[in-house]
Amino acid sequence: MEVKRIFDLLTTQLEICPNNHFLSSKVDGYWKSYTFSQTQTIANQVSQMLLNLGLKKDDKVAIISHNRPEWNFVDLGAQQIGVTVIPMYPTISENDYEYIVNDASIAYAFVGDEVILNKVTPLLTKCASLKGIYSFYHSTTASYFWDALPENVDIDAINSRKATIQEEDLATIIYTSGTTGNPKGVMLTHRNIVSNVMSVKEVAPFSQGEKSLSFLPLCHSFERMGFYAYLCFGIHIHYAESLETIADNLQEVKPYCFTTVPRLLEKVYEKILAKGAALTGVKKLLFDWSMELGSQYKLGENQGLWYNLQLSIARKLVFSKWHDALGGNVHFIVTGAAAMQPRLITLFSAAGVNILEGYGLTETSPVLSVNQVDEKKRCTGTVGLPIPGVEIQLADDNEIIARGPNIMKGYYGRPDLTAEVIDENGWFHTGDIGTWVEKNGYQFLKITDRKKELFKTAGGKYVAPQVIENLMKESVFIEQMMVVGGDDKKFVSALIVPSFLQLEAWAKQEGIQFSSNKDLVKQPEVIRIIQGEVDKYNPQFGNWEQVKKFTLLAEDWTTESGELTPTMKLKRKVIEQKYKKEISELYS
Repeated sequence: MEVKRIFDLLTTQLEICPNNHFLSSKVDGYWKSYTFSQTQTIANQVSQMLLNLGLKKDDKVAIISHNRPEWNFVDLGAQQIGVTVIPMYPTISENDYEYIVNDASIAYAFVGDEVILNKVTPLLTKCASLKGIYSFYHSTTASYFWDALPENVDIDAINSRKATIQEEDLATIIYTSGTTGNPKGVMLTHRNIVSNVMSVKEVAPFSQGEKSLSFLPLCHSFERMGFYAYLCFGIHIHYAESLETIADNLQEVKPYCFTTVPRLLEKVYEKILAKGAALTGVKKLLFDWSMELGSQYKLGENQGLWYNLQLSIARKLVFSKWHDALGGNVHFIVTGAAAMQPRLITLFSAAGVNILEGYGLTETSPVLSVNQVDEKKRCTGTVGLPIPGVEIQLADDNEIIARGPNIMKGYYGRPDLTAEVIDENGWFHTGDIGTWVEKNGYQFLKITDRKKELFKTAGGKYVAPQVIENLMKESVFIEQMMVVGGDDKKFVSALIVPSFLQLEAWAKQEGIQFSSNKDLVKQPEVIRIIQGEVDKYNPQFGNWEQVKKFTLLAEDWTTESGELTPTMKLKRKVIEQKYKKEISELYS
Protein backbone atom coordinates (compact mmCIF):
# COMPACT_ATOMS: atom_id res chain seq x y z
CA MET A 1 0.00 0.00 0.00
CA GLU A 2 1.08 3.60 -0.52
CA VAL A 3 2.24 5.23 2.69
CA LYS A 4 0.85 8.75 3.07
CA ARG A 5 0.06 8.98 6.76
CA ILE A 6 2.29 7.95 9.66
CA PHE A 7 0.03 5.11 10.82
CA ASP A 8 0.18 3.62 7.30
CA LEU A 9 3.71 2.52 8.25
CA LEU A 10 2.22 0.17 10.87
CA THR A 11 -0.41 -1.11 8.43
CA THR A 12 2.41 -2.02 6.02
CA GLN A 13 4.22 -4.08 8.69
CA LEU A 14 0.97 -5.89 9.51
CA GLU A 15 0.95 -7.11 5.91
CA ILE A 16 4.61 -8.18 6.02
CA CYS A 17 5.33 -9.55 9.50
CA PRO A 18 2.39 -9.11 11.93
CA ASN A 19 3.81 -11.52 14.52
CA ASN A 20 7.36 -10.16 14.61
CA HIS A 21 8.43 -8.42 17.80
CA PHE A 22 8.39 -4.64 17.49
CA LEU A 23 8.56 -2.98 20.93
CA SER A 24 10.32 -4.20 24.08
CA SER A 25 10.98 -2.72 27.50
CA LYS A 26 12.11 -4.05 30.86
CA VAL A 27 9.33 -4.97 33.29
CA ASP A 28 10.40 -6.39 36.67
CA GLY A 29 13.84 -7.17 35.26
CA TYR A 30 12.63 -8.99 32.12
CA TRP A 31 12.09 -7.82 28.57
CA LYS A 32 8.39 -7.60 27.74
CA SER A 33 7.69 -7.49 24.01
CA TYR A 34 4.83 -6.47 21.74
CA THR A 35 4.39 -7.62 18.14
CA PHE A 36 3.26 -5.36 15.31
CA SER A 37 -0.18 -6.97 15.56
CA GLN A 38 -0.39 -6.33 19.31
CA THR A 39 0.75 -2.75 18.76
CA GLN A 40 -2.11 -2.18 16.32
CA THR A 41 -4.61 -3.78 18.71
CA ILE A 42 -3.59 -1.52 21.60
CA ALA A 43 -3.44 1.55 19.33
CA ASN A 44 -7.05 0.78 18.36
CA GLN A 45 -7.97 0.62 22.04
CA VAL A 46 -6.38 4.04 22.55
CA SER A 47 -8.35 5.36 19.58
CA GLN A 48 -11.59 4.01 21.06
CA MET A 49 -10.75 5.45 24.47
CA LEU A 50 -10.21 8.91 22.97
CA LEU A 51 -13.41 8.64 20.93
CA ASN A 52 -15.29 7.67 24.10
CA LEU A 53 -13.87 10.79 25.76
CA GLY A 54 -15.43 12.84 22.98
CA LEU A 55 -12.20 13.95 21.29
CA LYS A 56 -12.60 15.24 17.77
CA LYS A 57 -10.19 15.74 14.92
CA ASP A 58 -7.47 18.29 15.77
CA ASP A 59 -8.13 18.04 19.52
CA LYS A 60 -4.90 17.64 21.44
CA VAL A 61 -3.35 15.24 23.93
CA ALA A 62 0.06 15.40 25.61
CA ILE A 63 2.54 12.60 26.25
CA ILE A 64 4.98 13.29 29.10
CA SER A 65 7.01 10.17 29.76
CA HIS A 66 10.36 8.51 29.41
CA ASN A 67 10.61 6.04 26.52
CA ARG A 68 8.30 3.03 26.80
CA PRO A 69 5.85 1.17 24.50
CA GLU A 70 2.86 3.01 26.01
CA TRP A 71 4.31 6.22 24.56
CA ASN A 72 3.99 4.74 21.07
CA PHE A 73 0.55 3.23 21.68
CA VAL A 74 -0.86 6.66 22.56
CA ASP A 75 1.00 8.32 19.67
CA LEU A 76 -0.31 5.91 17.02
CA GLY A 77 -3.77 5.57 18.56
CA ALA A 78 -4.28 9.34 18.61
CA GLN A 79 -2.90 9.93 15.13
CA GLN A 80 -5.15 7.44 13.39
CA ILE A 81 -8.27 9.34 14.52
CA GLY A 82 -6.81 12.78 13.81
CA VAL A 83 -6.02 13.77 17.41
CA THR A 84 -2.85 15.88 17.55
CA VAL A 85 -0.07 14.56 19.79
CA ILE A 86 2.05 17.00 21.79
CA PRO A 87 5.11 15.37 23.36
CA MET A 88 6.88 17.06 26.25
CA TYR A 89 10.16 16.47 28.02
CA PRO A 90 9.80 14.82 31.44
CA THR A 91 12.45 17.21 32.77
CA ILE A 92 11.05 20.66 31.96
CA SER A 93 9.68 23.02 34.59
CA GLU A 94 6.09 23.28 35.84
CA ASN A 95 5.90 26.74 34.28
CA ASP A 96 6.80 25.29 30.86
CA TYR A 97 4.15 22.59 31.26
CA GLU A 98 1.57 25.22 32.14
CA TYR A 99 2.55 27.42 29.20
CA ILE A 100 2.35 24.57 26.65
CA VAL A 101 -0.94 23.13 27.98
CA ASN A 102 -2.56 26.57 27.80
CA ASP A 103 -0.98 27.54 24.48
CA ALA A 104 -2.12 24.36 22.74
CA SER A 105 -5.39 23.86 24.68
CA ILE A 106 -4.44 20.29 25.58
CA ALA A 107 -7.43 18.15 26.64
CA TYR A 108 -5.75 15.13 28.23
CA ALA A 109 -2.23 14.25 29.38
CA PHE A 110 -0.57 10.83 29.52
CA VAL A 111 2.26 10.70 32.05
CA GLY A 112 5.00 8.20 32.79
CA ASP A 113 5.80 8.31 36.50
CA GLU A 114 4.99 9.86 39.85
CA VAL A 115 7.52 12.70 39.58
CA ILE A 116 5.93 13.89 36.32
CA LEU A 117 2.43 13.35 37.67
CA ASN A 118 3.15 15.56 40.68
CA LYS A 119 4.28 18.36 38.34
CA VAL A 120 1.30 18.02 36.00
CA THR A 121 -1.57 17.45 38.48
CA PRO A 122 -1.73 21.11 39.62
CA LEU A 123 -2.48 22.07 36.01
CA LEU A 124 -5.98 20.58 36.36
CA THR A 125 -6.93 23.68 38.33
CA LYS A 126 -4.73 26.12 36.39
CA CYS A 127 -5.49 25.15 32.78
CA ALA A 128 -9.12 25.31 31.65
CA SER A 129 -8.61 22.97 28.69
CA LEU A 130 -7.09 20.08 30.70
CA LYS A 131 -9.84 17.58 31.55
CA GLY A 132 -7.90 14.60 32.85
CA ILE A 133 -4.62 12.80 33.37
CA TYR A 134 -3.82 9.17 32.57
CA SER A 135 -0.80 7.47 34.10
CA PHE A 136 1.26 4.58 32.76
CA TYR A 137 1.59 3.30 36.33
CA HIS A 138 -0.87 2.76 39.20
CA SER A 139 -1.67 6.00 41.00
CA THR A 140 -4.27 7.28 43.43
CA THR A 141 -4.43 10.66 41.71
CA ALA A 142 -4.69 9.69 38.02
CA SER A 143 -6.54 7.11 35.94
CA TYR A 144 -4.45 4.04 35.16
CA PHE A 145 -3.77 3.79 31.43
CA TRP A 146 -4.27 0.04 31.13
CA ASP A 147 -7.49 0.04 33.17
CA ALA A 148 -8.84 2.91 31.08
CA LEU A 149 -8.47 1.07 27.77
CA PRO A 150 -11.87 -0.22 26.58
CA GLU A 151 -12.28 -3.95 25.97
CA ASN A 152 -14.74 -3.43 23.14
CA VAL A 153 -13.55 -1.56 20.07
CA ASP A 154 -15.78 -0.30 17.27
CA ILE A 155 -13.33 -0.95 14.48
CA ASP A 156 -15.72 0.42 11.85
CA ALA A 157 -15.90 3.77 13.67
CA ILE A 158 -12.10 3.87 13.94
CA ASN A 159 -11.59 2.97 10.29
CA SER A 160 -14.19 5.55 9.31
CA ARG A 161 -12.26 8.24 11.16
CA LYS A 162 -8.96 6.90 9.74
CA ALA A 163 -10.27 7.34 6.22
CA THR A 164 -10.77 11.07 6.81
CA ILE A 165 -7.15 11.70 7.78
CA GLN A 166 -5.23 13.38 4.96
CA GLU A 167 -1.48 13.65 4.52
CA GLU A 168 -1.65 17.42 4.97
CA ASP A 169 -3.41 17.05 8.34
CA LEU A 170 -1.54 17.94 11.51
CA ALA A 171 0.10 14.94 13.19
CA THR A 172 2.00 16.54 16.04
CA ILE A 173 3.08 19.82 17.59
CA ILE A 174 6.59 19.68 19.03
CA TYR A 175 7.52 22.55 21.31
CA THR A 176 11.16 23.45 20.80
CA SER A 177 13.11 23.80 24.00
CA GLY A 178 14.86 26.95 22.85
CA THR A 179 17.71 28.69 24.59
CA THR A 180 15.66 31.81 25.39
CA GLY A 181 12.01 32.77 25.84
CA ASN A 182 8.89 30.64 25.69
CA PRO A 183 8.98 27.46 23.59
CA LYS A 184 7.50 27.57 20.07
CA GLY A 185 5.09 24.90 18.84
CA VAL A 186 6.36 23.37 15.59
CA MET A 187 3.42 22.01 13.56
CA LEU A 188 4.31 18.87 11.58
CA THR A 189 1.91 17.16 9.21
CA HIS A 190 1.76 13.50 8.24
CA ARG A 191 3.32 14.46 4.90
CA ASN A 192 6.20 16.29 6.61
CA ILE A 193 7.19 13.24 8.65
CA VAL A 194 6.39 10.50 6.11
CA SER A 195 8.37 12.29 3.37
CA ASN A 196 11.34 12.48 5.75
CA VAL A 197 11.10 8.77 6.62
CA MET A 198 10.95 7.82 2.93
CA SER A 199 13.92 10.04 2.08
CA VAL A 200 15.99 8.49 4.88
CA LYS A 201 14.88 5.04 3.69
CA GLU A 202 16.74 5.65 0.42
CA VAL A 203 20.08 6.27 2.13
CA ALA A 204 20.01 4.42 5.47
CA PRO A 205 21.22 0.80 5.63
CA PHE A 206 18.48 -0.49 7.95
CA SER A 207 17.62 -4.18 7.74
CA GLN A 208 14.22 -5.77 8.36
CA GLY A 209 13.96 -7.64 11.66
CA GLU A 210 17.19 -6.33 13.19
CA LYS A 211 17.36 -4.83 16.69
CA SER A 212 17.90 -1.30 17.91
CA LEU A 213 18.39 0.24 21.34
CA SER A 214 16.53 3.48 22.05
CA PHE A 215 17.50 5.88 24.82
CA LEU A 216 17.25 9.42 23.42
CA PRO A 217 13.90 10.97 24.43
CA LEU A 218 11.01 10.22 22.09
CA CYS A 219 9.69 13.72 22.71
CA HIS A 220 12.62 15.04 20.65
CA SER A 221 12.12 15.05 16.88
CA PHE A 222 15.38 13.14 16.25
CA GLU A 223 14.41 10.00 18.20
CA ARG A 224 10.74 10.34 17.21
CA MET A 225 11.71 10.22 13.56
CA GLY A 226 14.06 7.33 14.40
CA PHE A 227 11.06 5.45 15.81
CA TYR A 228 9.08 5.96 12.60
CA ALA A 229 12.09 4.86 10.54
CA TYR A 230 12.39 1.69 12.66
CA LEU A 231 8.66 1.12 12.13
CA CYS A 232 9.12 1.57 8.39
CA PHE A 233 11.91 -1.03 8.31
CA GLY A 234 10.40 -3.50 10.78
CA ILE A 235 13.20 -2.99 13.31
CA HIS A 236 12.73 -4.48 16.79
CA ILE A 237 13.07 -1.56 19.24
CA HIS A 238 14.34 -2.07 22.79
CA TYR A 239 13.96 0.80 25.24
CA ALA A 240 16.92 1.24 27.57
CA GLU A 241 15.97 1.23 31.24
CA SER A 242 17.82 4.49 31.85
CA LEU A 243 20.93 6.38 30.75
CA GLU A 244 22.84 4.61 33.53
CA THR A 245 21.99 1.14 32.18
CA ILE A 246 22.89 1.76 28.53
CA ALA A 247 26.16 -0.19 28.78
CA ASP A 248 24.36 -3.24 30.23
CA ASN A 249 21.45 -2.95 27.80
CA LEU A 250 23.86 -2.85 24.85
CA GLN A 251 25.24 -6.20 26.01
CA GLU A 252 21.75 -7.68 26.37
CA VAL A 253 20.23 -6.40 23.14
CA LYS A 254 23.31 -6.46 20.87
CA PRO A 255 21.74 -3.83 18.59
CA TYR A 256 22.28 -3.55 14.88
CA CYS A 257 22.00 0.24 15.11
CA PHE A 258 21.06 3.10 17.41
CA THR A 259 20.82 6.87 17.47
CA THR A 260 22.74 8.99 19.92
CA VAL A 261 24.16 12.42 20.67
CA PRO A 262 27.93 13.09 20.64
CA ARG A 263 28.03 13.48 24.41
CA LEU A 264 27.36 9.79 24.97
CA LEU A 265 30.03 8.65 22.51
CA GLU A 266 32.44 11.11 24.12
CA LYS A 267 31.76 9.42 27.47
CA VAL A 268 32.41 5.99 25.90
CA TYR A 269 35.68 7.31 24.47
CA GLU A 270 36.75 8.81 27.81
CA LYS A 271 36.23 5.44 29.51
CA ILE A 272 38.25 3.74 26.78
CA LEU A 273 41.08 6.25 27.33
CA ALA A 274 40.92 5.78 31.11
CA LYS A 275 41.20 2.01 30.70
CA GLY A 276 44.08 2.48 28.25
CA ALA A 277 45.91 4.76 30.68
CA ALA A 278 45.68 2.09 33.38
CA LEU A 279 47.40 -0.54 31.21
CA THR A 280 51.06 -1.40 31.63
CA GLY A 281 53.83 -3.07 29.67
CA VAL A 282 53.13 -4.58 26.26
CA LYS A 283 49.35 -3.99 26.54
CA LYS A 284 49.93 -0.27 27.09
CA LEU A 285 52.30 -0.06 24.13
CA LEU A 286 49.79 -1.92 21.94
CA PHE A 287 46.95 0.38 23.02
CA ASP A 288 48.96 3.56 22.34
CA TRP A 289 50.14 2.20 18.98
CA SER A 290 46.57 1.40 17.95
CA MET A 291 45.31 4.85 18.96
CA GLU A 292 48.09 6.55 17.00
CA LEU A 293 47.40 4.33 13.99
CA GLY A 294 43.66 5.04 14.25
CA SER A 295 44.23 8.80 14.31
CA GLN A 296 45.83 8.50 10.84
CA TYR A 297 42.77 6.79 9.33
CA LYS A 298 41.27 8.42 6.23
CA LEU A 299 37.67 7.67 5.29
CA GLY A 300 37.19 6.08 1.89
CA GLU A 301 40.91 5.99 1.07
CA ASN A 302 43.14 3.00 0.49
CA GLN A 303 46.18 3.84 2.61
CA GLY A 304 48.31 1.04 1.26
CA LEU A 305 49.08 -2.57 2.10
CA TRP A 306 51.30 -1.82 5.12
CA TYR A 307 48.80 0.51 6.81
CA ASN A 308 45.91 -1.86 6.08
CA LEU A 309 47.83 -4.79 7.55
CA GLN A 310 48.62 -2.83 10.72
CA LEU A 311 44.99 -1.69 11.00
CA SER A 312 43.69 -5.25 10.72
CA ILE A 313 45.99 -6.23 13.61
CA ALA A 314 44.88 -3.23 15.70
CA ARG A 315 41.21 -4.02 14.99
CA LYS A 316 41.66 -7.62 16.09
CA LEU A 317 43.71 -6.98 19.24
CA VAL A 318 42.41 -3.61 20.49
CA PHE A 319 39.50 -2.15 18.55
CA SER A 320 37.46 -5.37 18.76
CA LYS A 321 36.93 -4.48 22.42
CA TRP A 322 35.23 -1.24 21.29
CA HIS A 323 32.76 -3.36 19.30
CA ASP A 324 32.21 -5.63 22.28
CA ALA A 325 31.42 -2.62 24.49
CA LEU A 326 28.71 -1.62 21.99
CA GLY A 327 27.17 -5.10 22.01
CA GLY A 328 29.30 -6.70 19.30
CA ASN A 329 26.77 -6.32 16.47
CA VAL A 330 26.60 -2.58 15.74
CA HIS A 331 26.65 -1.85 11.99
CA PHE A 332 26.16 1.89 12.33
CA ILE A 333 25.38 4.67 14.81
CA VAL A 334 23.58 7.85 13.79
CA THR A 335 24.50 10.96 15.74
CA GLY A 336 22.94 14.41 15.65
CA ALA A 337 21.71 17.39 17.72
CA ALA A 338 25.27 18.70 18.22
CA ALA A 339 28.68 18.60 16.53
CA MET A 340 30.76 15.46 16.90
CA GLN A 341 34.50 15.89 17.30
CA PRO A 342 36.20 14.87 14.00
CA ARG A 343 38.99 13.22 15.99
CA LEU A 344 36.50 10.85 17.62
CA ILE A 345 34.76 10.03 14.33
CA THR A 346 38.16 9.20 12.82
CA LEU A 347 39.06 6.85 15.69
CA PHE A 348 35.69 5.10 15.76
CA SER A 349 35.86 4.70 11.96
CA ALA A 350 39.34 3.22 12.23
CA ALA A 351 37.92 0.80 14.78
CA GLY A 352 35.33 -0.23 12.19
CA VAL A 353 32.41 1.49 13.95
CA ASN A 354 30.42 3.54 11.42
CA ILE A 355 29.47 6.90 12.95
CA LEU A 356 26.99 8.70 10.67
CA GLU A 357 26.72 12.35 11.63
CA GLY A 358 23.59 14.10 10.40
CA TYR A 359 21.83 17.44 10.62
CA GLY A 360 18.35 18.80 10.89
CA LEU A 361 15.90 20.78 12.99
CA THR A 362 12.52 20.10 14.54
CA GLU A 363 11.12 22.44 11.88
CA THR A 364 12.46 20.15 9.13
CA SER A 365 10.93 16.92 10.47
CA PRO A 366 13.96 16.76 11.24
CA VAL A 367 16.55 15.34 8.80
CA LEU A 368 18.17 17.57 6.18
CA SER A 369 21.48 15.80 5.58
CA VAL A 370 23.41 12.77 6.75
CA ASN A 371 26.68 10.95 6.18
CA GLN A 372 26.22 7.46 4.77
CA VAL A 373 27.74 4.05 5.50
CA ASP A 374 29.51 4.03 2.13
CA GLU A 375 32.78 5.72 3.09
CA LYS A 376 32.87 7.50 -0.28
CA LYS A 377 29.69 9.28 0.84
CA ARG A 378 31.08 10.22 4.22
CA CYS A 379 33.20 13.23 5.12
CA THR A 380 34.51 13.77 8.63
CA GLY A 381 33.75 17.21 10.04
CA THR A 382 30.62 17.60 7.93
CA VAL A 383 26.97 16.68 8.42
CA GLY A 384 26.84 14.73 5.18
CA LEU A 385 24.89 14.93 1.95
CA PRO A 386 21.38 16.40 1.56
CA ILE A 387 18.81 13.60 1.69
CA PRO A 388 16.72 12.90 -1.44
CA GLY A 389 13.82 15.27 -1.99
CA VAL A 390 15.33 18.09 0.08
CA GLU A 391 16.95 21.19 -1.43
CA ILE A 392 19.69 22.94 0.54
CA GLN A 393 21.33 26.23 -0.41
CA LEU A 394 23.49 28.84 1.26
CA ALA A 395 22.07 32.37 1.39
CA ASP A 396 24.19 35.44 0.68
CA ASP A 397 25.38 35.50 4.29
CA ASN A 398 26.04 31.71 4.18
CA GLU A 399 22.96 30.90 6.26
CA ILE A 400 21.72 27.38 5.46
CA ILE A 401 18.27 27.45 3.88
CA ALA A 402 16.19 24.38 2.99
CA ARG A 403 13.08 23.59 0.99
CA GLY A 404 11.08 20.39 0.61
CA PRO A 405 8.01 18.41 1.73
CA ASN A 406 9.56 18.03 5.20
CA ILE A 407 9.42 21.75 6.06
CA MET A 408 6.97 22.41 8.91
CA LYS A 409 3.49 23.83 8.43
CA GLY A 410 4.49 26.67 10.75
CA TYR A 411 4.63 27.70 14.41
CA TYR A 412 1.36 27.04 16.22
CA GLY A 413 -0.62 30.26 16.67
CA ARG A 414 2.35 32.38 15.56
CA PRO A 415 2.11 33.29 11.87
CA ASP A 416 4.42 36.23 12.62
CA LEU A 417 7.24 33.93 13.77
CA THR A 418 6.55 31.56 10.85
CA ALA A 419 6.99 34.43 8.37
CA GLU A 420 10.36 35.22 9.95
CA VAL A 421 11.80 31.80 9.06
CA ILE A 422 9.91 30.68 5.92
CA ASP A 423 10.22 33.13 3.02
CA GLU A 424 7.79 33.72 0.14
CA ASN A 425 9.57 31.09 -1.98
CA GLY A 426 9.18 28.36 0.65
CA TRP A 427 12.79 28.42 1.87
CA PHE A 428 13.19 27.70 5.57
CA HIS A 429 15.97 29.75 7.15
CA THR A 430 17.74 27.50 9.67
CA GLY A 431 19.73 30.14 11.55
CA ASP A 432 22.86 28.01 11.03
CA ILE A 433 25.87 29.21 9.09
CA GLY A 434 27.47 26.69 6.76
CA THR A 435 29.74 25.94 3.84
CA TRP A 436 30.15 23.20 1.23
CA VAL A 437 33.08 20.78 1.32
CA GLU A 438 33.91 18.88 -1.86
CA LYS A 439 35.12 15.29 -1.57
CA ASN A 440 34.95 12.29 -3.92
CA GLY A 441 32.87 14.37 -6.35
CA TYR A 442 30.20 15.09 -3.71
CA GLN A 443 29.27 18.32 -1.95
CA PHE A 444 29.10 17.80 1.81
CA LEU A 445 27.43 20.29 4.13
CA LYS A 446 29.51 21.68 6.99
CA ILE A 447 28.02 23.69 9.88
CA THR A 448 30.28 26.49 11.06
CA ASP A 449 28.12 28.33 13.61
CA ARG A 450 24.74 29.63 14.73
CA LYS A 451 23.89 32.95 13.08
CA LYS A 452 22.61 34.47 16.33
CA GLU A 453 25.68 33.33 18.27
CA LEU A 454 28.19 35.28 16.20
CA PHE A 455 29.52 38.26 18.11
CA LYS A 456 31.72 41.24 17.31
CA THR A 457 34.75 42.22 19.36
CA ALA A 458 35.49 45.79 20.39
CA GLY A 459 37.86 45.88 17.41
CA GLY A 460 34.94 45.21 15.03
CA LYS A 461 35.91 41.63 14.15
CA TYR A 462 33.31 38.83 14.05
CA VAL A 463 33.87 35.69 16.13
CA ALA A 464 32.11 32.32 15.62
CA PRO A 465 32.19 30.72 19.09
CA GLN A 466 31.10 27.20 18.10
CA VAL A 467 34.04 26.77 15.74
CA ILE A 468 36.48 27.59 18.55
CA GLU A 469 34.64 25.48 21.12
CA ASN A 470 34.32 22.41 18.90
CA LEU A 471 38.01 22.41 18.01
CA MET A 472 39.27 22.93 21.56
CA LYS A 473 36.96 20.22 22.89
CA GLU A 474 39.08 17.79 20.87
CA SER A 475 41.50 18.05 23.79
CA VAL A 476 41.12 15.07 26.11
CA PHE A 477 41.28 17.52 29.03
CA ILE A 478 38.44 19.82 27.89
CA GLU A 479 34.92 18.48 28.43
CA GLN A 480 32.76 21.60 27.94
CA MET A 481 33.53 25.12 26.87
CA MET A 482 31.82 28.42 26.19
CA VAL A 483 33.60 31.24 24.41
CA VAL A 484 32.71 34.74 25.64
CA GLY A 485 33.38 38.19 24.26
CA GLY A 486 31.65 40.85 22.19
CA ASP A 487 30.21 44.23 23.14
CA ASP A 488 33.05 46.36 24.51
CA LYS A 489 35.37 43.44 25.22
CA LYS A 490 38.75 43.70 23.56
CA PHE A 491 39.57 40.00 23.45
CA VAL A 492 38.01 36.51 23.53
CA SER A 493 37.86 34.51 26.77
CA ALA A 494 36.34 31.19 27.76
CA LEU A 495 34.64 29.28 30.54
CA ILE A 496 36.02 25.73 30.58
CA VAL A 497 34.74 22.61 32.33
CA PRO A 498 37.62 20.11 32.32
CA SER A 499 37.21 16.40 31.66
CA PHE A 500 37.52 15.34 35.29
CA LEU A 501 37.90 11.67 34.38
CA GLN A 502 41.09 12.45 32.43
CA LEU A 503 42.24 15.25 34.71
CA GLU A 504 41.98 13.23 37.92
CA ALA A 505 43.91 10.31 36.37
CA TRP A 506 46.63 12.70 35.19
CA ALA A 507 46.77 14.50 38.56
CA LYS A 508 47.19 11.25 40.49
CA GLN A 509 49.90 10.14 38.09
CA GLU A 510 51.70 13.47 38.67
CA GLY A 511 51.32 13.18 42.44
CA ILE A 512 49.09 16.26 42.71
CA GLN A 513 47.08 16.32 45.94
CA PHE A 514 43.45 17.47 45.78
CA SER A 515 40.31 16.97 47.85
CA SER A 516 37.58 17.81 45.31
CA ASN A 517 36.99 19.07 41.77
CA LYS A 518 36.78 22.58 43.19
CA ASP A 519 40.22 22.11 44.70
CA LEU A 520 41.58 20.43 41.55
CA VAL A 521 40.75 23.28 39.14
CA LYS A 522 42.68 25.72 41.37
CA GLN A 523 45.93 23.75 41.21
CA PRO A 524 48.65 25.69 39.30
CA GLU A 525 49.73 22.50 37.47
CA VAL A 526 46.14 21.94 36.25
CA ILE A 527 45.82 25.52 35.02
CA ARG A 528 49.13 25.11 33.21
CA ILE A 529 48.09 21.93 31.41
CA ILE A 530 44.79 23.49 30.25
CA GLN A 531 46.71 26.59 29.15
CA GLY A 532 48.94 24.28 27.12
CA GLU A 533 45.88 22.76 25.41
CA VAL A 534 44.46 26.21 24.61
CA ASP A 535 47.85 27.32 23.27
CA LYS A 536 47.97 24.22 21.06
CA TYR A 537 44.71 25.07 19.26
CA ASN A 538 44.87 28.89 19.29
CA PRO A 539 47.21 29.18 16.24
CA GLN A 540 44.45 27.69 14.06
CA PHE A 541 42.45 30.91 14.51
CA GLY A 542 42.96 34.56 13.65
CA ASN A 543 44.53 36.66 16.39
CA TRP A 544 41.19 38.28 17.25
CA GLU A 545 39.56 34.81 17.66
CA GLN A 546 42.18 33.32 19.96
CA VAL A 547 41.28 32.60 23.58
CA LYS A 548 43.43 34.99 25.62
CA LYS A 549 42.10 34.10 29.09
CA PHE A 550 39.97 31.36 30.63
CA THR A 551 38.58 30.25 33.95
CA LEU A 552 38.10 26.63 35.02
CA LEU A 553 34.76 25.53 36.49
CA ALA A 554 34.31 22.68 38.95
CA GLU A 555 30.83 21.52 37.91
CA ASP A 556 29.54 19.99 34.66
CA TRP A 557 26.80 21.82 32.78
CA THR A 558 23.66 19.69 32.64
CA THR A 559 20.01 19.93 31.65
CA GLU A 560 19.07 19.43 35.31
CA SER A 561 21.14 22.39 36.47
CA GLY A 562 19.79 24.50 33.62
CA GLU A 563 22.85 25.25 31.47
CA LEU A 564 21.93 22.85 28.64
CA THR A 565 18.78 22.39 26.58
CA PRO A 566 17.34 18.84 26.51
CA THR A 567 19.30 18.35 23.26
CA MET A 568 22.57 19.30 25.00
CA LYS A 569 22.98 22.74 23.43
CA LEU A 570 24.49 25.51 25.55
CA LYS A 571 22.03 27.99 27.04
CA ARG A 572 24.49 30.82 26.56
CA LYS A 573 22.46 33.54 28.27
CA VAL A 574 21.82 31.29 31.28
CA ILE A 575 25.53 30.45 31.57
CA GLU A 576 26.51 34.10 31.13
CA GLN A 577 24.16 35.09 33.94
CA LYS A 578 25.18 32.23 36.24
CA TYR A 579 28.89 32.96 35.84
CA LYS A 580 28.59 36.74 35.57
CA LYS A 581 31.18 37.21 38.33
CA GLU A 582 33.71 34.83 36.75
CA ILE A 583 33.32 36.47 33.32
CA SER A 584 33.68 39.92 34.85
CA GLU A 585 36.93 38.84 36.52
CA LEU A 586 38.31 37.70 33.16
CA TYR A 587 38.04 41.29 31.95
CA SER A 588 38.82 43.13 35.19
